[in-house]
Amino acid sequence: MNMKRNSVGDKVFDCFNLTGLFILVGLILYPLLFVAIASLSEPDQIYNAAFLLWPKGFQLESYRIVMENPDIWIGFVNTIVYTVSGTLISMILSVLGAYPLSRSDFKGRRFFSFFITFTIFFSAIGGMIPLYFVIDKLGMLNTMWSAILPGGVVVLNMIIIRSYFETKIPMEVQESAALDGCGNFRLLFSIILPLSKPVLAIMILFYFVHHWNAFFYALIFITEKDKYPLQLVLREILVNNNLNNLLPTMTDQNYLERLKQQQSLKYAAIVITTLPVLVLYPFVSKHFKEGLLVGSVKG
Repeated sequence: MNMKRNSVGDKVFDCFNLTGLFILVGLILYPLLFVAIASLSEPDQIYNAAFLLWPKGFQLESYRIVMENPDIWIGFVNTIVYTVSGTLISMILSVLGAYPLSRSDFKGRRFFSFFITFTIFFSAIGGMIPLYFVIDKLGMLNTMWSAILPGGVVVLNMIIIRSYFETKIPMEVQESAALDGCGNFRLLFSIILPLSKPVLAIMILFYFVHHWNAFFYALIFITEKDKYPLQLVLREILVNNNLNNLLPTMTDQNYLERLKQQQSLKYAAIVITTLPVLVLYPFVSKHFKEGLLVGSVKG
């Protein structure tokens, strides 16, 4: 059996290719590792070291202070409610929108496909002020719905689900079910969705991250702090330096120590707010190839 041998040029190319990939991965991963390492390091070490590869002066005091802050827990609870409700609503709307668009016998399919795709290039929202008035007239100001519904559907995700239905669900199966008297809702929930678990798992992850990280609509429409999602609490800590509930009152003589402690608290808060997404990712990562790449290409 003859095995193809790589030439010297191929080996050189592979070497440069792998080297470039390792550098690229390092540039992407190191900021994440730096935040985690800095959150475990002593505040003095963060200021004195510009480059960290491991914790210096290991400590968990910053995590204890952050976890004892009631605003963090309120934000966690609000974000869990917003994220679970938003992901459920987004998945229902995306699936119900993708299914008719995937049916070749649906009249008006081309028109609705164009109309929905059009919103990707030109936002359907006609400005923030009109949207604010709409939310106000609907009585949704300072409610969870004002943070969920305006970004409830991501059109690209709906298109990926539609493409998966078209390419991975055999039309013969759908026709056989229709001959047996299966209606559209029964066909969708009993046949198509069980066969579409990979793309559904990926879309759940995408919508989970989308709603977990969302803060803009909550920033505009929610003014009561007890309804803030976790990202707005984090914004108060990182952008506005609002650490009054985290750090005890200090005199001016301890100003430098307070600044050092602030940095450590910020890193700890970032780790805590991103941890749920990092925990969820491994459970659905195995579906990425089949659910996303296949579902995004029609053929």
